[in-house]
Amino acid sequence: MATYTHGHEEAVLRSHRWRTAANSCAYLLPSLRGDESLLDVGCGPATITADLASRVASVVGIDPSASVIEEARAAHPALDLRVESLDEHAGTYDVVHAHQVLHHLQDPVGALRRMRSLGSLVAVRESDYGGFRWGPDSPALDRWLEVFLAVMAHNRANPDAGRHLLHWAREAGFSDVTYTTSTWTFAGEDRTWWGEMWADRCTSSSFAEQAVAIGVTTSAELATIAAGWREWATDDGAAFVCLHGEIICRA
Repeated sequence: MATYTHGHEEAVLRSHRWRTAANSCAYLLPSLRGDESLLDVGCGPATITADLASRVASVVGIDPSASVIEEARAAHPALDLRVESLDEHAGTYDVVHAHQVLHHLQDPVGALRRMRSLGSLVAVRESDYGGFRWGPDSPALDRWLEVFLAVMAHNRANPDAGRHLLHWAREAGFSDVTYTTSTWTFAGEDRTWWGEMWADRCTSSSFAEQAVAIGVTTSAELATIAAGWREWATDDGAAFVCLHGEIICRA
């Protein structure tokens, strides 16, 4: 595991709690039969996990963060949620799912091999930060992405993971792989939420602390970037598009 770039502060969890099966793993839903067991890797606050639990017979969610699992258990007491890493977990499942996990890892191919050993069907969705697009142009957002990518590089993470999933799956030994793409689009009220959330993350998150600690920016510049996010978000014509790659692999 690389150093987790985002951290688990409130501004980060705010975005993670927004995620559902519909907006984060729609590509997987047609493949679910309803009588299956499913492992959700890196489940975080477990909003996706809870949604998937209503669509299959049984679900287990794992995440290495004890604090996040504690919150998730409080919000979803009926779920089987465990403080575990992928390497620590033992079990066999019909489906192994991970959303936005591999791009934080130093060995994503090894993680896919491990997921392959746990389940018959492996489903993964990952961001491609290099494919993120927004309008209107904003020097503050340009600088935000530069800083973010620099922190990810320092952490030996993979911010462009979405475009590499098919190749990684082949390296991991899968021969039956379906690759697709999808986007999150933030405009209107969603745009305001997205901009305010990232403004907060630029000043009050592990990402911000790491960026200053490794010398790629300063607290003063991050405050300026945060102000730029808020200014951009007030534009009624602004929109932000996040590109994701997706794979469904059958062993």
